[in-house]
Amino acid sequence: MTDASRTAILRAARKAFARQPYAAVTLRGIAADANVSASLIVKHFGGKESLFDAVADFGEAAELLLAAPNPDLGRHAVLTLVRWRRDNGSDLLVRVVFAAGSGDERALIRERFRDQVVRAFAGRLTGPDRELRAELIVAHLLGLGAALAVNKTGLLASTEPDQLADLYAPALQGLIEPTKVRSG
Repeated sequence: MTDASRTAILRAARKAFARQPYAAVTLRGIAADANVSASLIVKHFGGKESLFDAVADFGEAAELLLAAPNPDLGRHAVLTLVRWRRDNGSDLLVRVVFAAGSGDERALIRERFRDQVVRAFAGRLTGPDRELRAELIVAHLLGLGAALAVNKTGLLASTEPDQLADLYAPALQGLIEPTKVRSG
């Protein structure tokens, strides 16, 4: 299977699982949306349950975003997010937003997101309010990802990744390594 086919299948599956209950999603529907055969999906993903597991997995996203030491983590996360979108035409995290509805499968996607992304960030942080700071870091990344997804032709889309990181990463870095001691 080509990378393009895999990407198309995962994109179609993410859309299908986000918009419909699990029981209503079919491999044929995903295949039609991805412009591949259902048998190709079965061959490479093993079926609907395995495909759903791939859609609900944020492990790779967390690994990519956290692949820097803490002093460089804010800038690294911004650059990774921006470059991934530009190179792959998709976002590492924004798909969790489409899991906001009700249903067991959507709850599972949100739970995996918290386990694999938010808790991974929290595990890297030290000091007070680690969990809250991790939630805020991820909220910043989701906001940037959503803005990039919506603004495909404007200034945000055409600005160099390094300039975006220069402007955006300090807010993340302040949450990663807070320098001020707060008083109660």
